[in-house]
Amino acid sequence: MQNIALFLTYLGTAYHGWQMQKNLSTVQETLEKAIAMVVGHSVHVTGCGRTDAGVHAKCYVANFRTNSTIPMERLPYALNTHLPPDIVVTKAFAVHDGFNAIGSCVKKEYTYLIYNSRLKDPFYVNRAWFYPRHLDEKVMQEAADQFVGTHDFAAVRSVGTDVKSTIRTVYHYRVERDGDLLRLRVCANGFLYNMARAMAGTVVYAAEGKIKPCEIGEILESGNRTAAGPTVPAGGLYMTHLWYDDGVEKFECINDWHL
Repeated sequence: MQNIALFLTYLGTAYHGWQMQKNLSTVQETLEKAIAMVVGHSVHVTGCGRTDAGVHAKCYVANFRTNSTIPMERLPYALNTHLPPDIVVTKAFAVHDGFNAIGSCVKKEYTYLIYNSRLKDPFYVNRAWFYPRHLDEKVMQEAADQFVGTHDFAAVRSVGTDVKSTIRTVYHYRVERDGDLLRLRVCANGFLYNMARAMAGTVVYAAEGKIKPCEIGEILESGNRTAAGPTVPAGGLYMTHLWYDDGVEKFECINDWHL
């Protein structure tokens, strides 16, 4: 039986997140049905993370097992004929039996988009958070820098999933402006529930003057969720880069930004 990894990209607007949920449409369920139609048997797909309802993925990695002998180069095309247009498989390849899309992932990057303009743009609806007051990206970067390093991130997570530890390591957090579009790129060895969205809300809080960037360290030490910024809307969040290295498989999943 082969262990197959897939690269895919999807818009999450129509789905209640990645993970299978009873009576709700999810990316995992949609993908599993498409794979079953191609390989001729039911499968369980393991995803690299539980993206929430409305969250998108410019790149995403999943794996499943099958006895099918369909050639790897043909598999994406076969799957895409059974998938809706908002989910696309871009690559398929065989991996060793112990590979696991979430367990073998060593780093992840999420990007949060803010459309920072006085006027709305309909093409960014559910794709970026519309914010009409000007945000100073220099202040935002100063705030974002406070998250870099190994910290307890309990103050910027929502209760909803049980975890053994709320300590994570953030490798970079970059604020980039391109005209009216702000991109907040954060890379870490793992993310807590709503962590990326709460961090973005805290960075915006600093730009609004509601907290000082230098206070973010104290907020993290306190573990007080109410002291940090809000959990910003899901539609602006994208999974954008994944790193894998389990001692056997070593590769990256990245999708250049075009939006």
